[in-house]
Amino acid sequence: MPIFDTIKAIASHPINKGSELGAFSRFIKWQISSRLNPYPVVYPFVENSKLLIWKGLTGATGNIYLGLHEFEDMAFVLHCLRPGDLFADVGANVGSYTVLAAGVVGANTISVEPVPGTFQTLLTNIKLNNCEHIAKPLNIGLGSKKATIKFTRSFGTENHVALDNEADTIDVPVEKFDDLMAGKMPVLVKMDVEGFETEVLNGMEKSLKNEQLKAIIIELNGSGDRYGYDESKIHEKLQANHFQPYIYSPFKRELSLVEKYGTHNTIYIRDIDFVKNRVKTARKFKVLDKEI
Repeated sequence: MPIFDTIKAIASHPINKGSELGAFSRFIKWQISSRLNPYPVVYPFVENSKLLIWKGLTGATGNIYLGLHEFEDMAFVLHCLRPGDLFADVGANVGSYTVLAAGVVGANTISVEPVPGTFQTLLTNIKLNNCEHIAKPLNIGLGSKKATIKFTRSFGTENHVALDNEADTIDVPVEKFDDLMAGKMPVLVKMDVEGFETEVLNGMEKSLKNEQLKAIIIELNGSGDRYGYDESKIHEKLQANHFQPYIYSPFKRELSLVEKYGTHNTIYIRDIDFVKNRVKTARKFKVLDKEI
């Protein structure tokens, strides 16, 4: 992220309201320390949780000075889930959402991360938070059918299903979500698969009809264009299965219906009464110097 955009994000982030100087101080300290020590370090996250991070790990490092890098969506995970629920983290990356769900809330979690190098960091973050007993990491991809697909491995947090002209790729086994969830069903799914959402959802036909699945957090930012997918079709598919798009206000614990998906993550909810009750009755969580 360009430095100006980072500064703007810090200044406008809801967690930093009234404590902007502290946020900028954390940012400056991180910039200095990560240059002096470019190796991975364990950093405090929400409450007693931790993350292994290093310079250039986009997203995860944002948690240092923003508390929750994706504020509304991460807070929704904290407020919607309960101990004993099942959460599916599809495109888990290094495990920020997995740590929130399993390490902080205590929800059972299935974490899918296809890139082996990133998967190793996911494993470390699960172990750091002592949640191996409830977090199940899987080094696979998800798609519309069982197959082997090439993924990139040189783009850090932006690794994706490789195009034909891309080099430095790795073969990864791919399963269907429906097959993976045979006999069980998550309350909540977070999906961040860098444009491959259409294929993953095509492997979720049974799951999308299962009323135990209450909500899906999905990133629709135009990345599907690289594969020739029209992301408006995803919106239509989710609506056809009775999911509607909402935005979440964590401090107010309010969900507001919107007409269309946003440019980043969108929360699609099927059982709005269930979810409203969950977020209203969730305990408070300490994030930096704030409670949400």
